[in-house]
Amino acid sequence: MIFFTPVSAASARTVRKALPHSTPAPWSALLLCGTLALQGCSLWPRQAPTDDETHTTTDAATAAAQATFSLDVKAPDTVRETLERHLELQRFRQLPDLQAEELRRLLHAADANVRELLGTLGYFAPDITISLREAPADAAPPTPPYAVTITVEPGPQTRIASADIRFTEGAETEPDARVRQLERVQRNWALPEGSAFTQSGWSSAKSAGLRQLQARRYPSASITNSRAEVDADTQQAALSVTYDPGPAYRFGPLKVQGNERYDPDGARRLARLPTGTVYDEAEMLDAQQRLASSGYYDAVFLTLDTDSPTPQAAPVIAQVREAKLQKLVFGVGVSTDSGPRLSIDHTHNQWPTEGWRAINKLSLDKKAQQIGTGWTALPGENGWRWFTSGLAQRQQTGDYDVNSVEVLGGRSQSTKNIDRTYYLRYDTSRAQGLNAPADSAALSVNYGWTGRYFNSNTAPTRGYGIAVELGAGVTLRPERNPFTRTLVRWQSFFPAGRVEAGDGVARSARIAVRTEVGAVLARDSAEIPVAQLFLTGGDTTVRGYGYRAIGARTDNNLLYGGRYMGVASVEWQRPIVYGGNMTDWESTLFVDAGAVADRLGDLDPRVGVGTGVRWRSPVGPLQADLAWGVQSKKLRLHLRLGFTF
Repeated sequence: MIFFTPVSAASARTVRKALPHSTPAPWSALLLCGTLALQGCSLWPRQAPTDDETHTTTDAATAAAQATFSLDVKAPDTVRETLERHLELQRFRQLPDLQAEELRRLLHAADANVRELLGTLGYFAPDITISLREAPADAAPPTPPYAVTITVEPGPQTRIASADIRFTEGAETEPDARVRQLERVQRNWALPEGSAFTQSGWSSAKSAGLRQLQARRYPSASITNSRAEVDADTQQAALSVTYDPGPAYRFGPLKVQGNERYDPDGARRLARLPTGTVYDEAEMLDAQQRLASSGYYDAVFLTLDTDSPTPQAAPVIAQVREAKLQKLVFGVGVSTDSGPRLSIDHTHNQWPTEGWRAINKLSLDKKAQQIGTGWTALPGENGWRWFTSGLAQRQQTGDYDVNSVEVLGGRSQSTKNIDRTYYLRYDTSRAQGLNAPADSAALSVNYGWTGRYFNSNTAPTRGYGIAVELGAGVTLRPERNPFTRTLVRWQSFFPAGRVEAGDGVARSARIAVRTEVGAVLARDSAEIPVAQLFLTGGDTTVRGYGYRAIGARTDNNLLYGGRYMGVASVEWQRPIVYGGNMTDWESTLFVDAGAVADRLGDLDPRVGVGTGVRWRSPVGPLQADLAWGVQSKKLRLHLRLGFTF
């Protein structure tokens, strides 16, 4: 119902004209007529502006004075924001010289506009009242000449009564898989019976079902028919959607486009695309990421050739832009653990003698200076590759400065979730300082296994990871003694409820748990190289303490690497909602503890507690933590970018 109520100072008598809910013409046509009528406004004679009127300001009072009418929407919070944001009337508020008759024509169309907007939210039987009032003649200057009030009672929201989800009939080489995929789409349908109907929810549900099909086995799937039948009397909606999955696809050969200097067969072995298996978008994206992170390519884009006449062996096209043969990178940074840092990296992607990839590094910071080289071959058909590396460094280790050399060589293999490595390692070290330990050297055989089962390897919120390092060797100086070294790491994320914003976006809170246990078993008299012993503390281990500041103690109470280590951490991560909207920030509360000693009985945990924030950046979480060391009684700031396990 629409009321036009002119009010003047000379008369208190109110004149009302009521219009029926349904208008004789669509509101869009009326809006068009109103807009056309407004085009002539600029032809009407107008009074010459005064000097004061020619001045332009940006304050709120001037903006209000320029508005032709004010608009007040009185409705429940569930619909008011949508109406205020999307009402067509908002577009005409700042039109100059808008006359009362023209405004009345716009209000005729506003009723249908409000009903359409409410329909997108699932309200199909609203009670709408629109009133227009003229401002009193003696009103203050910022007051617009007209005031429009829209009062809405939306009524009951429509609910889903049924959802009929079907596949089109057609030839299918894997009928059982087709049935399972349909059942999965039905099971994950986002609008089950009893849920509220909205246009955006209906569109999202259809798109989500299509994405499930396109993400695995059916990349060319489409929607052939969809219908939402709404009964405004019973406030119920019957939904139906029919998907055409199209043919089932399997991965065929990888075809590289854009290669010039690097072997395309090497790209195939680097990508590790599971040829012959069912098409899976995640598998293809993982292969794309492996190529992109290999260092051989600056840009990589993988697509499935859905135009192939053989869907059961559809080629995968890899469009690449190759990296330069050699690259020199200068780096400057700062860390809360080791202060300012300068680095120089030189990469040669195809060493002339063997065709291996060589990376040479020089790094300088306050606590460590190192120079090293690493050589890596392309993987073979089974995914295993040879590697070798050497590192010479001077590092502050506890209360000593240690000069050390490390040389190793072996083979490694990376699969979807698991990394395996075995290698031969030689270590030698010389400590400098008061009562420094004796020089030492050792030769060892090592095996490493890492399993990552996170939902994302760069910014995980679910899943777990576990890593095991096993080593056995013999000291070479000052005397020969056998030893074993074991290190086990584990990290997991546990759900801790969901945080929902006012805009309907929800994200999970979680508890992150991390543990690390290490042990070196040898005779008490054995001189183990420093690189094989344990130190902890810092950004990624025990916050509230300096980098590698937790270790064993010598007889003179000097800090040194220990044979036993234990680290544990519990962190609560919760998304931050600001202004009713979900943000890319999270708050954290954490407790860390760690201990290092030469004997199990001497392990004395150092505890750090604190709080921090996380920003979900494109390359991983940017972390800022403020931690208090309970034993050190110091407050430390810890900064870190990215997630590694």
